[in-house]
Amino acid sequence: MPIVHLIRHGHNDYVKKGLLAGRLPGVHLNEKGRTEVAALAEAMKDTPLKAVYSSPLDRALETARIVARLHGLQVERRPNLIETALGDWEGKSVKRLSRERRWRQLQENPSQFRFPGGEWMVEQQARLVKEVETLWARHKIKDHFAIIGHADPLKLIVAHYLGLPLDLFQRLAMDTASVSALMIGEKGTKLLRLNWKPNK
Repeated sequence: MPIVHLIRHGHNDYVKKGLLAGRLPGVHLNEKGRTEVAALAEAMKDTPLKAVYSSPLDRALETARIVARLHGLQVERRPNLIETALGDWEGKSVKRLSRERRWRQLQENPSQFRFPGGEWMVEQQARLVKEVETLWARHKIKDHFAIIGHADPLKLIVAHYLGLPLDLFQRLAMDTASVSALMIGEKGTKLLRLNWKPNK
């Protein structure tokens, strides 16, 4: 069964300031992000990756290139791996938003939640799972491949393959420059790693 390594992009100034970057352009890894991604890439250098796929956003592509370089691979941009469409919440403070009733719904009942002017959570999960299935179908039984993306999208992927209800997906953690690994097959899925980081 192919093994997919789900890697969250590295730290950036929006994470540092507690802001939601969403799909805003020009959000790059900061020094901490580059350092932690380099450590993760080094820890994964013996993983026999056959391909590296990435969200098209800058912070994800920068992360993907660091990982791919050690394997002599080129990064393939995949538009359907993009971050959540946050709509009116892009660039807003998490601290400020957490005071709103709608934030509580996102945390407690995300299956019924749509970001104001943005994406429904159920639609987002369907988009992501369809993309993973497309990529999975490209690979042979023992292949390893990496997907570089964003926290909530990666958690939604893990939740789907574990059979975890969408309303419980926020119980999963996905730190910057962490990797989670799934072995996906026609007879079922196994979680091999969750939110792993070197020296964690």
